[in-house]
Amino acid sequence: MPEVIVTVRSLVRRRREPVVVQAFRSTAAAVVSYVVALWLSSEPAPLTAPLTALLVVQVTLYTTLTTGIRRVNSVVAGVLVAIGFSALVGLTWWSLGLVILTSLVVGHLVRVDEFVPEVAISAMLVLGVTQVAATAWDRVLETLIGAVVGLLFNLFLAPPVWVAPASEAITSLAGRMRDLLVHIGDELDQHTPVEQAAARLHEARRLDNDIAHVDSALRQAEDSLRLNPRVKEALLFRLVLRTGLDTLEICAVVLRVCCRTLTDLATTRTDGPLFPEHVAQALRELFVHMGIALENFAVLITAQITASAQEAELRLAQELAAARISRDRAAHLLQEEARSRPETWQLYGALLTEADRVLDELGVEKRSERLVEELDRHSRTARARRPQLQRLWRGRAS
Repeated sequence: MPEVIVTVRSLVRRRREPVVVQAFRSTAAAVVSYVVALWLSSEPAPLTAPLTALLVVQVTLYTTLTTGIRRVNSVVAGVLVAIGFSALVGLTWWSLGLVILTSLVVGHLVRVDEFVPEVAISAMLVLGVTQVAATAWDRVLETLIGAVVGLLFNLFLAPPVWVAPASEAITSLAGRMRDLLVHIGDELDQHTPVEQAAARLHEARRLDNDIAHVDSALRQAEDSLRLNPRVKEALLFRLVLRTGLDTLEICAVVLRVCCRTLTDLATTRTDGPLFPEHVAQALRELFVHMGIALENFAVLITAQITASAQEAELRLAQELAAARISRDRAAHLLQEEARSRPETWQLYGALLTEADRVLDELGVEKRSERLVEELDRHSRTARARRPQLQRLWRGRAS
């Protein structure tokens, strides 16, 4: 009992989180569809209606409007297949296999696209509660009730906005990139075996998996912003987050190349540190400023929901300025070091070039330029999709 109370209190505290909101929406839609089905259907326990409502209620309003019809078709097709088999053979191991095969074929025939497996899923679930052929039309009615209730819930009770989870994922990614830069900087004045440098390279490569996770969260956030009446300037939110993630992805690639450069340098320094202490100190300061700039950049692109974008932009500009000062100092010291080690001048140059690329990508001007390009591209795409409206508008203007 105490554990249940703790769980309930936790849910109450998290009542505004998208996952909790979606859970309550799905539950409410299922209950409402069941009550309506009790009123309209002659079945004593019309479970097909809440089942269909759970399948139809989408995470976002945009996916409801774009895929709702196909999902309803897939559920109805699965229910009809299950009803037909329950009238003929009932539920056995071989009939179950035949139901699945038939449902997959029917799914392709009715062209429900990505919801083909859902035809089979719906058929199997309904087959378990449909054993009497006389109830066939009641099952169809229940399916339609559940589908309509699910669609109405998403139309009149807007689904949650998933911007906060996407923002947290972006901030977490920037934090891991900063940690990598700090770890690299701490090892510059030490003897670094090739294996240790290669471990940092693998750590940088693992950022690709983190980016894939953030991209998935961002796609969900973008869908939740589309056509959502609770969100103003949804297009700007989506483009700010998307272009910001593109920048972080470029920086992650550059960091991987930087780790590759340091690994190559480690192969030439088998008996000493990677850099002399004064050079390592300058590079360490550069990497620290770059890491803080990455975090501030993440705060900036996610600050649209906290109204602190101006402050974040100021902190980012300050860190970039400090990073460029450290970069110039490191470049001067590396130039002097290359005179005594001419075989390493290419690696030193590559290291500075990689730092320049990161600082350039994080620049406020670069971000504004990329955002304007995305807005223009989106406008051109929107005009191309509605050529008739554009011709009508030009005709009225003339």
